[in-house]
Amino acid sequence: MLKNKISYYLGIGDNSVTNLEKIISGIGGFIGIFCIIYISTLFVGAEEAVYIVPSMGASAVLLFAVPHSALGQLWNVIGGHLISAAIGVACYQWLPSGGIAAAASVGLAIGAMYYARCIHPPGGATALAAVIGGPNIHALGYGYILTPVAINTATILLVALLFNAFFHWRRYPAFLLAKDPDVDYNQHAYAPVDYADFVSALSQMDTFIDLTEDDLLKIYRFATGRDVN
Repeated sequence: MLKNKISYYLGIGDNSVTNLEKIISGIGGFIGIFCIIYISTLFVGAEEAVYIVPSMGASAVLLFAVPHSALGQLWNVIGGHLISAAIGVACYQWLPSGGIAAAASVGLAIGAMYYARCIHPPGGATALAAVIGGPNIHALGYGYILTPVAINTATILLVALLFNAFFHWRRYPAFLLAKDPDVDYNQHAYAPVDYADFVSALSQMDTFIDLTEDDLLKIYRFATGRDVN
């Protein structure tokens, strides 16, 4: 069908998340960013906070809409923001051109997050803010890493931990999720799984899964040791 083809080429996946889960995610994001705005304004002022809050807004999407995403776990958030902040400050202080410094801050932050195994997309914005931010941000120097970045990071993680704790299926960080007592996790042999059953099981998780259908097909093929038509 034409609709399916358009969805495929635009990358529009199936939305199997319930309305309750969507509302919970939105409320969590609101609470997290409200706290962040207050803290950022306190340390750098309302004008400069405009450059800092967006990176935390991006983190909020991961922590409250996709709390079990590998990109939003503790080390990813902490390392991603703090390492990127340090790189951003260094680029502003040591590179001559604003344009070069801004581009280098993001590129180097990406590379550093890869090597440190803490890929966190909002970290790129944290690095960039250290370069293009206003005088108040520049005046902080490497103190920018502590205030407001480290404090904001700790704040949004604390809010995510407390808020998601109210919902047993949203425990954060992911290691707090209780294992299913009816599943033998040491079992090495499992019954064959049809692809349709695999997709159906994922749809019942009631959370956004950051995988495309092609990714699911590859996982299924690798897991079962056979090709998928």
